[in-house]
Amino acid sequence: MLSLTLAAALLTDPVATPVTLPSEPAPLHGTLLSPDGQTRAAAVIIAGSGPTDRNGNSPLGVSSSSYRLLAEGLAEQGIATIRADKRGVGASAFAGMAEADLRFTDYSNDARAWAAQTARLIGQPCAWLIGHSEGAMVALVTVAGGDDAVCGVVLLAGAGRPIGAVLREQLANAPEPLRGQAVAILAELEAGRLVTDVPPQLAALFRPPVQPYLISWLPLDPAAMVAAYPGPVMIGQGTTDIQVGLTDANALAAARPGARLTIWEGVNHLLKIAPADRAGNIATYSDPTLPLAPGVVEDVAGFILQPHRTSAD
Repeated sequence: MLSLTLAAALLTDPVATPVTLPSEPAPLHGTLLSPDGQTRAAAVIIAGSGPTDRNGNSPLGVSSSSYRLLAEGLAEQGIATIRADKRGVGASAFAGMAEADLRFTDYSNDARAWAAQTARLIGQPCAWLIGHSEGAMVALVTVAGGDDAVCGVVLLAGAGRPIGAVLREQLANAPEPLRGQAVAILAELEAGRLVTDVPPQLAALFRPPVQPYLISWLPLDPAAMVAAYPGPVMIGQGTTDIQVGLTDANALAAARPGARLTIWEGVNHLLKIAPADRAGNIATYSDPTLPLAPGVVEDVAGFILQPHRTSAD
C-alpha cells in the first residue's frame, strides 16, 4: 500500500492510486483518481445503499460501474476524486461491524474523515461530497453542524423525503397482507421500537439485525437538512429513475432556494440513458459498457468548478 507521501507525489499520474483511511476495527480502502495535469478541485464520491462498492457495483445485480465512470469523467475536467468501499464491502470488509451495531452516523463519520483526508492528500482547502442515492443523505448528515473540510455537496438521485415516506410509496403495490404487515412494522420502527415477528417475505427489508440501523435513519429529513446547510448545493435527478423521482428532487430544491437543480431527461438511477419501462431500465444496471448519460459529468464538474458563495455570505 502506498504511503500518503508517495501518493501525493503521484498526483499528476492519471493511473488510479490506492489509499487507506485509518478506522476501527480495520482501515477503509479507496481509490484516488487524479487528473493528468493541474488539479482544480477534490471530491469524495459516497456510495448508495446496500453492499455497493467504490465503483458503484453490488452483488445484488448491479454492475454498471457508475462511480468509476463518474470519477474518470471528473478527472478529465481537472477534479481529483476518492471513491471508497464502505464498511463491510469489498476491500473494506474487515472494517465492517455486526449488522445490529451499525448506525447511519457510522457512514457519515467515515465520509467526514474521507473529506478531510482527501483535502490534505490533494492539497486543496476542502473537498466536495458527491452523494448518490442513500449517499446523498449521508452527505447531508456529514455536513450537519458545519464542516470546514467540505466545500459543498452534490446530491445525485437523493431522496427528498424521510425514508419512511419513500418506503411507504414503494410498498404501495405490494400484495396484501404483506403491505399491511410492512406498514405496521415501519410504524413501530418509526416509534423507535424493535419488531421481533417479521414475516419471511419481509426479512430482506426488516430483519431484526438491520432494524437498529433503520431506526437511526427514519428520523432524518433530507429537506430539513438541506435547508439548514449554508454551503453550495447541487441537486441532480434523472427523469427515468425508477427508484427516486422528480418529487424528491423538487422537494430538496424547494427547501433550499439557491441550490442548483439539474434534471436529466431520459436518465435513470444509475445516471445512464434508459427507457421508462421497468424491464429496459433495469437492463442497464448490469451493463458496465454503457457510458454515463451526456451532461452528467459536465454538469457536476461545472458546478464544482464555478465560483461559489454560501447562503451565510
